[in-house]
Amino acid sequence: MSMDEKTLYDKIYRYCYYRLGQAETAEDITQEAFLRLWEDRGYREQGKMLQYLYTIAGRLCIDEYRRRKSQPLTEEMEEQLTAESGLEPELRLGLRQAFQTLPQEEKEILALRYGSEIPVGDMAKMLGISRFALRRRIMAALEKLRNQLC
Repeated sequence: MSMDEKTLYDKIYRYCYYRLGQAETAEDITQEAFLRLWEDRGYREQGKMLQYLYTIAGRLCIDEYRRRKSQPLTEEMEEQLTAESGLEPELRLGLRQAFQTLPQEEKEILALRYGSEIPVGDMAKMLGISRFALRRRIMAALEKLRNQLC
C-alpha cells in the first residue's frame, strides 16, 4: 500500500467523525478499526487495506449507532465537510443547507469521495456497485446540490 499509516488513520478518522459527529468516539472507533486489522490473522496485504479499514470502521460505526440510537447530522459535522473548502462564509452556509437536504446515502457518498478523497474504483468496491453506478450517484447528488445553490 502506498499510503502511510498516518494518512490511513486520518482518512478513517474523518470517515468515523462524519458518521458519528463526536471527535472522541470517532477516535476510539478509528483505533479499534486498526486494532482489528492488525489482529486479523486472515488478512493479507493485497493493496486493499484502506477498503478493508473502511469496512471495519463502517461496521463499528453501525454498532455505535445501535448503542446510542442514531442521531441526525449536527452543525459541527456539516461544518467539517465544508470547512476545508476555502469557500466564502455565505457560500459555505448555502452549501451546508443544500447538503442537509440530501438523503443520507448521498451525503455519505459525497463525504467519502470528496472529504476522504477515495477513488471511485475503491468506493465502488466498498459499496458493492459498479463504477458507472457510483458515478451516476455522485453526479446526481452534485446536481441536487447545484440546483439548491442556484
